[in-house]
Amino acid sequence: MLKILSFKKIILGVFVLLSIGSGFLLPNLKFSFDFSQFFPTGDDDLLFYEEFIKDFSTDDNFLLVAVENEGGIFDKEFLENFSKFTLAAKSLPYVTEANSLTNLSYPLKTSFGYTKLPVLHIDDKTHYTADWEKIQEDNFFIGSFIDENANSLVVFLETDDNLDYQQSIALLNATRKLLSEYNFSSNHLMGRTSFYEALVQMQKRELTVTSIVSLILVLIVLYIIYKRTAIVFITLISIFVALLIFLGTLSLLGKELSALAAFYPILMLIVGTSDVIHILDNFLEKIKVGVVRQTAIVQSLKEVGLSTLLTSVTTAIGFLSLLFSKLVGIRDFGVNSAIGVLIAYITVVFFTSSLVLIFKNSTLLPKKSKSTFWQKHLLKMNAFTIAQPKSIVSVSIIFTVVCVYGLSLVNTNYTFKTSLPNNSKIAEDFAFFQNEYSGFRTIELAVKTKQGYKITDFAVAQEIEKVNQLLQETENVDNIRSVNSIFKALNKANHLNKTAYFVLPDTQDEFDIYKKDASRYARQQLDKFTDSSKTKARIIANVLDIGTDSLVKTYDKIDAFVATHIDTSIVNFRVTGKGMLMDKNASYIQASLFQGLLMGLLLVGIIMAFLFKNIKLVIISLIPNMVPLLFAGALLGFLNIPLDAPVSIVFAIVFGIAVDDTIHFLGKYKIAISKGLTKERALETTFLETGRALIITTLLLFFGFMTLLFSIHNPSLIIGLLISATLFTALLLDLLLLPVLIRKFM
Repeated sequence: MLKILSFKKIILGVFVLLSIGSGFLLPNLKFSFDFSQFFPTGDDDLLFYEEFIKDFSTDDNFLLVAVENEGGIFDKEFLENFSKFTLAAKSLPYVTEANSLTNLSYPLKTSFGYTKLPVLHIDDKTHYTADWEKIQEDNFFIGSFIDENANSLVVFLETDDNLDYQQSIALLNATRKLLSEYNFSSNHLMGRTSFYEALVQMQKRELTVTSIVSLILVLIVLYIIYKRTAIVFITLISIFVALLIFLGTLSLLGKELSALAAFYPILMLIVGTSDVIHILDNFLEKIKVGVVRQTAIVQSLKEVGLSTLLTSVTTAIGFLSLLFSKLVGIRDFGVNSAIGVLIAYITVVFFTSSLVLIFKNSTLLPKKSKSTFWQKHLLKMNAFTIAQPKSIVSVSIIFTVVCVYGLSLVNTNYTFKTSLPNNSKIAEDFAFFQNEYSGFRTIELAVKTKQGYKITDFAVAQEIEKVNQLLQETENVDNIRSVNSIFKALNKANHLNKTAYFVLPDTQDEFDIYKKDASRYARQQLDKFTDSSKTKARIIANVLDIGTDSLVKTYDKIDAFVATHIDTSIVNFRVTGKGMLMDKNASYIQASLFQGLLMGLLLVGIIMAFLFKNIKLVIISLIPNMVPLLFAGALLGFLNIPLDAPVSIVFAIVFGIAVDDTIHFLGKYKIAISKGLTKERALETTFLETGRALIITTLLLFFGFMTLLFSIHNPSLIIGLLISATLFTALLLDLLLLPVLIRKFM
């Protein structure tokens, strides 16, 4: 190591070049938000869905455009403009179809064949009252194309499947330009494209804000503690270089930054700062007593470097425990974070250790004489652990029991709206469609016939209608569309457009007539709901954002109904769609979370066994790190915060970082014991030489994650609060419970 540090200028030059190269790669960073990142990979329902959409379009290939009109929509000028807007919207990029009440009509059977009756007689104001009464009577369009108070209308834009970010932006920009041309200032957009735009913008904002706020915070805390500009500069430039190289690496690897990318700057900052402080603290103590600087840094790397390496490895293992998740987005976050942790360690060991040798001792050491503040209070804390071991253990046990109870209260009733940026246009639009319409989310059922039956057979249609009725009667579900809608519309058309006849015909013969009419006059509509072989079909409905647990109950209700009320010998139904796959995450998050953490604990236990070569010490070391995990879960339970995909990363972060303090504490204790000190003297030395660094790094961690309070993303804000609270708890356990356990069992 001494030989390596003798080439400090070369090392610094290499890192400068790496930083410059990374800077050039930053513009190539990819931001994305793809719902498929949070689908459970390898799941049977996902495999089924991927096959299903080969015959049908995806269930999110739409953009809803709602326009409000003060005083109501039944204004001739407004309706004429809205009709022109609907027609013009068909020419928007990536739009395949545009429908609104201004171009929809009722079919009507006459003696000359089928004709069409407009839903709205736009040119004749005398029909407006009758049109509205008919809309209310039928109740087909309320909640989908018009709100129940007739204050707004919706254009349903059907788009190409799976538009990427650039295509989404092109569509949204063109749509907004068109809205502006028609002076529709009071408008709301809702669809996959609008979510894509809003969440990518949020990622960029979060990445910038968290980086700046975290850097400022660390600067302030470091200056208050060390009161030396040089120390602050060394730390910040080290973290900046590590972060730059990390982001450059992600860009080089072609990694896409998801909604969790906002955590990367904070993770790099706090993990890297922790490494810097542990090494610098040890280095400063040595040069204070006159050790030559080159020798001091080598000794510090030997004494603290191994512990720092192990803490980096354990932190990386904590993140890699996310590999057990079935969600691609979570796995990618775990891998990327582990890469970042190791880059931070390499940067600190080589770059920081070389950089510190450039500065003179006078610029690193405080001007004032040595303060007794830390020594006095750390010795008091050690004395407290000696005087009150039973109280510490009792409180710890009670605290653990309370945490276990809180953990039992955890739910997974996640709502989609919580992922939206606070006080944003997308959140406002989402609330509008949630309150005034039947929501943005969809629920989809795949229908498959058996024994040679076709979707257009009367017997199959009757079974489909049973499911349609179930959905109609299910709370929070509305706007049900299926192949039966066509047959029922034709039945209604053959009975003077009377609402009471919007039902399946009573007889096979009558149904067969409508089936022929449908294939002749409504082939395009049939193709939307059936495949070419007429053995598969889809049922689509809108569902409000009522929470994952509630929606899973709805899916279970449908499955139970199919099993008990449907003739599954001729046709079967299966809930599918992107929404269901997202909701199914709940059943995997907890299982993969505990599986990953148990594997992480095992690996950390092996590392600690290698480090300490004492099974008792390994067991003792794991106890203070299990309780913070329970505390994190308890907070979720007591605060009624749903456990969703983003929040689940809390446990990996807490586990990966909390164990660091334990390793540093036990590492210093082992060194003290190896020097022949008694147990009590070794613990006292550990408190004096490591306690300060543990407290400082935890404060930085605490306030570092508290910067997420500046987030406009609710999951990020919650994660910041949870991690800050649990890491502070981990510090208390390491400084209070760990010494008691060492005295008792070692």
